[in-house]
Amino acid sequence: MEELTLVQRIAIWALPLIFAVTVHEAAHGWVADKLGDDTARRLGRITLNPLPHIDPIGTLLVPILMLTFTGFLIGWAKPVPVAVRRLRSPKRDMAIVAAAGPGVNLLMAFLWSLILLLAHNLVHTAQVVAIPLLLMAVAGVFVNLVLMAINLLPVPPLDGGRVLNGFLPAGLSQLYMKIEPYGLFILIALLITGVVGAILGPIVVGTVQLLPGSAQVLGILPVLFP
Repeated sequence: MEELTLVQRIAIWALPLIFAVTVHEAAHGWVADKLGDDTARRLGRITLNPLPHIDPIGTLLVPILMLTFTGFLIGWAKPVPVAVRRLRSPKRDMAIVAAAGPGVNLLMAFLWSLILLLAHNLVHTAQVVAIPLLLMAVAGVFVNLVLMAINLLPVPPLDGGRVLNGFLPAGLSQLYMKIEPYGLFILIALLITGVVGAILGPIVVGTVQLLPGSAQVLGILPVLFP
């Protein structure tokens, strides 16, 4: 395949990213609602409509800048508010609510891999449709697995930090959650030093290999990067 233009890259990555961050946040809200906190439902955040979830910086500006200058993108949506005290079992249920986001990203990666197989079967009969769909499906697999892996890092306020906190005894839990205000700085430091890449790379590639169409994903992925 020829190298993609910036416009083509945006067209391929936009839909997978928007769905990845939108459904991620909607899943948090849906599970919280089932466990006793209806905050997200009252605010209209349990929806697949991306508009209530879009963060102008995290969903639009940062991904476009990243794609322009790095060839790769990641982003985020507005966090769904959860009133922890309204949950039936606050500590346990908050861990379940947190796990819902990465869990649904894994599910979406699986669904995108099925779309990839469908598009792969259409390459010889409907190439004009199949090739863009192939690239979009690979982007969907990749962005969902990266988002899942990043969020599973045990650094509050990331989802992984909240999941881990659900298993800690009360005293250790209080101590652990004191690092939450510094979580973003910790994550940035881990990104700059390459620690995140070293951890997430094997997780993402290993998960890809468990999905249908893994060979096609790994074969097509280099096309999405300059």
